[in-house]
Amino acid sequence: MKENYYITTEGVLARKENTVYFASKKTGKVPIPIQKVYAIYALAPLTLTSGVIHFLAQNNIPVFFFNYYGFYDATLYPREPIQSGVSIVNQVKAYLDPSKRMHLAKMFIYGAARNMIRNMERYKLEDHKSKINELISEIVRSSSITGLMNVEARIRQVYYNGLDQVLPEEFMIGKRTRRPPENKGNALISFGNSLLYATTLAEIYHTSLNPTVSFLHEPSERRFSLALDISEVFKPLIVDRLVLYLVNKKIIQPEDFRKEFNGVLLKNKGRKKYVRAYHERLRKKIKHRKLRRNVSYQHLIRLECYKIMKFILGVSESYEPFVIWW
Repeated sequence: MKENYYITTEGVLARKENTVYFASKKTGKVPIPIQKVYAIYALAPLTLTSGVIHFLAQNNIPVFFFNYYGFYDATLYPREPIQSGVSIVNQVKAYLDPSKRMHLAKMFIYGAARNMIRNMERYKLEDHKSKINELISEIVRSSSITGLMNVEARIRQVYYNGLDQVLPEEFMIGKRTRRPPENKGNALISFGNSLLYATTLAEIYHTSLNPTVSFLHEPSERRFSLALDISEVFKPLIVDRLVLYLVNKKIIQPEDFRKEFNGVLLKNKGRKKYVRAYHERLRKKIKHRKLRRNVSYQHLIRLECYKIMKFILGVSESYEPFVIWW
């Protein structure tokens, strides 16, 4: 079974014949079993030789680069292994069709909101659950993407206020801030969201969906906006639950952060703790109610891509987003 490979130490990726090596001052020269690698996450400065770039492309392995601050920066994106002109044409048609686009955009927000409610239920935060339920009714009534984004922002603020009820004071999120995050809670959410964006992009890569054509977030240059759409649905399960676990179990400590300019960021040792737990979270399996078999959290994202494909290809009349059932 192929798995993600995380690089948290500055070094070089090089190829010798059919073997890839990671070399750094701390680790020395370490061979990487490339046939077992699904995607590479470069969370520290990484140099790649031309030989290894060609080899990774031949093996359909994307590399995700994160900058000094822990934010997603770029992707070494090999030629898509599954290309379909029919799929791309229909995806663009769905974007240009106001009805289909609004349906998908609404379902992304609805799925995210329902998953937020599941987290509120987990911690018996009934007031916040009720407020989110009230706002969900506005999703149906929204008639524009801008209006939907406004509802989504209000839902998230209620939700983060709820998370603050179960987070230690030092890790409270408060107002959501990003580049840079202004406190420890926001730093954890931002780092997790960056990782999830890359993970979602990796799953899209293995389907015939085009990652640049999105429905909730406006397509634009220099970003794979469909990954933003789909990751919204999975943030409550993969990122938010992980943050609560890391903080409440005291795995992440206040000393794992540093102040930088006007923000707060994870130190390298904090990132390593987070990445280790994130990797385990993606590998975690759950019995799928419809498939009747165990699937990993990461594979749930691939299944979501397939559902979207069925809708844009006309195989399904509607798209029903993933909602946590446990």
